[in-house]
Amino acid sequence: MQNDKNKSAISAAKLYYLSGYSQTEIARELGLSRPSVSRLLQYAKDMGFVRIKIFDPIEDQSHLAKKVAAAYHLRDVCIANVPIDDEEDMKKYLGQKGAAYLNSIVQDGDIIGVGWGTTMHSLAHALIPHSLRGAQIVQLEGGITLSTGETYANEILERFAKNYETIAQYLPLPVLFDSKEVKDMVYHDRHIRRVLELGKNANIALFSVGTVRDNALFFRLGYADSEEKAFIKAHAVGDICSRFFTEDGHIASEELNDRTVGIDLDCLHQKEYSILLSGGEAKVQPIRAALLGGYANVLITDQFTARRLLETRQ
Repeated sequence: MQNDKNKSAISAAKLYYLSGYSQTEIARELGLSRPSVSRLLQYAKDMGFVRIKIFDPIEDQSHLAKKVAAAYHLRDVCIANVPIDDEEDMKKYLGQKGAAYLNSIVQDGDIIGVGWGTTMHSLAHALIPHSLRGAQIVQLEGGITLSTGETYANEILERFAKNYETIAQYLPLPVLFDSKEVKDMVYHDRHIRRVLELGKNANIALFSVGTVRDNALFFRLGYADSEEKAFIKAHAVGDICSRFFTEDGHIASEELNDRTVGIDLDCLHQKEYSILLSGGEAKVQPIRAALLGGYANVLITDQFTARRLLETRQ
């Protein structure tokens, strides 16, 4: 008898909350009276079969943001309210929050340096149209890959350039060379030097952090061989622009760093706005390390990650 009531309550709840049926329609579907359906729905809530959680997209997170900014000595912290604690789902919200923040600070004549990856791809799709005079968009790391994996590097730059009605400056190189000697030789090219110098002089830098998980984009792109991958996983916790760092924010391998194409992390210390966009439980350690290293002075994250970052400072 109890099992029959539970089954009826669950069926009614599914029709009501998942399929959008009215109580009258449920009554007709289940052969019950409308008051019986109402009692079943209440029973389903009382028994815990239905759990209602309200997500408020405009909930004020300013207090939490101030606490994170103080804990990590940041210029600004912006927190995106996300409905669930899922790394992939939250990228859209991080992109929207990052786009709104960027729109509030950009000015004519800015040099905007941009990294690549899936979070930056979400940001690029959320940009708010804003015509700028004399602005420049520059790629902060090499974006060429022979892998089937997608960095979105070119699409991100194209979207930024179109959004701000300016020209994108590409870095048409792989992110990692086989040797420092080959990289140094390529760096002598006049065009490459100009793009690298532009990235160094950018007053706004936007980037995310990577992890050292097996599914990390850097590994999926095939840049590291098995020996390099094992070293990175053993010594690093994450990367910015494919430059890997330890849990205290120091470069994990000078040899690997010497072969990497793009902005040096030390340059991020000097930016007017060095903006890190990232969130998710797996990103907490690399975000924390990046902040300890002083590579960002602005953090765009979500409320779950923000709380975890505070916990790691206690």
